[in-house]
Amino acid sequence: MTSAAGTKVDGVALAVLLFFFVIVTAGGFLAAKWRRPESMHSLDEWGLGGRGFGTIVTWFLLGGDLYTAYTFVAVPAAMFATGAVSGFFAVPYTIVVYPLIFVFMPRLWSVAHRRGYVTPADFVRGRYDSRGLALAVAVTGLLATMPYIALQLVGIQAVLDTLGLGGTGNWFVKDLPLFIAFAVLAAYTYSSGLRAPALIAFVKDTLIYLVIVVAIIYVGVKIGFGTMFDAAEKKMTTKSPKTGLATGVFVPNSNNYWAYSSLAFGSALALFMYPHSMTAVLSGKSRNVIRRNAAILPVYSLMLGLLALLGFAAIAAKTSVVGADGKPNAQLAVPHFFADSFPSWFAGIAFAAIAIGALVPAAIMSIAAANLFTRNIYREFLKPDATPHQEAAVSKVVSLVVKFGALVFVLSLDKQNAINFQLLGGVWILQTIVAIVAGLYTRWLHRWALLAGWAAGMLYGTLAAYHQKSAATAHFGGSLATFPWTHTKVYIGFSALLINVVVAVVLTVLMRAVKAPSGTDATEPEDYYSDPESEQISGADGDAVSSSERTHPT
Repeated sequence: MTSAAGTKVDGVALAVLLFFFVIVTAGGFLAAKWRRPESMHSLDEWGLGGRGFGTIVTWFLLGGDLYTAYTFVAVPAAMFATGAVSGFFAVPYTIVVYPLIFVFMPRLWSVAHRRGYVTPADFVRGRYDSRGLALAVAVTGLLATMPYIALQLVGIQAVLDTLGLGGTGNWFVKDLPLFIAFAVLAAYTYSSGLRAPALIAFVKDTLIYLVIVVAIIYVGVKIGFGTMFDAAEKKMTTKSPKTGLATGVFVPNSNNYWAYSSLAFGSALALFMYPHSMTAVLSGKSRNVIRRNAAILPVYSLMLGLLALLGFAAIAAKTSVVGADGKPNAQLAVPHFFADSFPSWFAGIAFAAIAIGALVPAAIMSIAAANLFTRNIYREFLKPDATPHQEAAVSKVVSLVVKFGALVFVLSLDKQNAINFQLLGGVWILQTIVAIVAGLYTRWLHRWALLAGWAAGMLYGTLAAYHQKSAATAHFGGSLATFPWTHTKVYIGFSALLINVVVAVVLTVLMRAVKAPSGTDATEPEDYYSDPESEQISGADGDAVSSSERTHPT
C-alpha cells in the first residue's frame, strides 16, 4: 500500500495500531460507566474521578501520566543525537523525585481532600488568602501544560511518519489521522473525564513494558551490549568536520557535572508541580495510596533506563533517522529502529504503545488545564457563584479547546518550537514550587513576597531561555545557561528558582518588618494529616499521633 506522498505504507503495522486504537477508544467511552456515581456533573467526579482511585489504578494512572509518548520518543532520541547529558539525566531525576513525593504529596492530598481543593492554585488561594498568587500559579500551570500536550502529537507524528503516512503529501494524508485521534480523544474525555485515561492507562503501560522487555532482549542477543556501547562511544567522540567539536557526550566529564546534576535535580522538583501530576495524585482515595505509589513508581524508572538505551541501540543498528520528508530527525530513532529490526506485527505493537502513550497524558493534561481555568479563573473572577454543575460544564468545554489548541499549535509551528516551548514550560512550572511546597509546612513566607519571587524567577528564566541558541533555532534553543556571575553552566530553571527563593525570603523579612497584611489562612491543623481511611490522624512518618501532638504548619 502506498500513501499519497509516494511512500510505502506498512499495512500490517498500521492494522495492529488501529486494532489497539479501537480497543482504547471503546475503553474510553465505557469508562463513563466505571464506578459511575449518581452524577458526573462536578469537578470531583469528572475532573478527579471521584477521588476514589486505589493503589493499583493510581499507579497505572501516574505511570501513564508521567511517562508519556514524548518520553518514549525523546529520551532515546537525545541519547542517539548527543548522548548522556541531554538524554540520560531523565533516569536519575525520576529516581530522586519519588522520595520527595513521599514526604510532601500526602500532606497536599490531605488538605485538598479536607477542603475540597481541585487544583494546586486552590490550595494557594486558601493558604495565603491571595487571589493574585493563586492566579499566578494557575496561569503558570496553563502555560506549561499547553506545549506538553502538543509534544504528545510529536510522538504520534513520529509513528505516522515511520508508517509511511508522513512526508510532503497533502494535508489529508499527513494530518487527518491526528485530527481523528484527537477528535476521538476529545469525545471520550468529554463524556468520561479522568476515568477514561485511568482505564486506558492499563493498556498503555502493559504495552510499553512488553515492548521494552522484548527490545532489550533483542539488543542483548542480536546486537550485544558491548557492541552497542562501543558504537555509541565512537559516534559521540567523533568530531564534526564543520565545527570541530565532538558530536555529543558519552560519559559526562567534570565540565558537565553542574549542568547534569542541576538539570536532573531541577527536573525532579518540577515534575510533580505540573497540573496533570497533581490531578493524578489528588484522584487517589487516601494519603497512603500516595505513599505506596511513591514507593513503587521507581519501577518505571527502571523501564526508562532501558528505554534510554534504545537510543544507543539505534546507533549500533545504523538506524536511519531521515524522515519521509527527506530531512534527518532524531525523534525517529526509536520508531525506525523498531520498523527496521522487528517484524511488522511487533513494530505495530510498539507504535501502538507510543500512540496510546500520547492519548493518556494528553487527556489528563487537558483535564488538569480545564480544572485550573474553571476553578481559578472562571469561578474566581467571572462567576463566583458557579454551581458544581456549571463548573463541570465549563471544564468539559475548556478541555476541548485545550486539546485542539495544542493540535493547531503543533501543526502550524515547527516541531522544534514545540520542543523549545516545553523546555521553557519546565522552567516556568518550577517557579510555583515555593508557594506550594513551602506552604505545606510554613506560612512564614509573605504572600506578596511569594508573588514577587515568582515574577522574578519567571522573568529571569524566560529571558535566559530566550538567549539560548542552537543549530535549529536562534532563541529558546536549550535549557542550560551560565549561572549569574560565574562561568558554570547550569539548568536555567534551577537558577531561576534560586532567584525566586532569595527574592521571596528578603521581601518577606521586609513585609514582616512593616507588618504588611498577610491575609487569613483558610486551613486548619488537622487538614494536613486528614485521612478518611483511618479513624486516627496519621503523622508524616505513618504512625498515629494524638491531637496534642499535631502541630499546625506556621
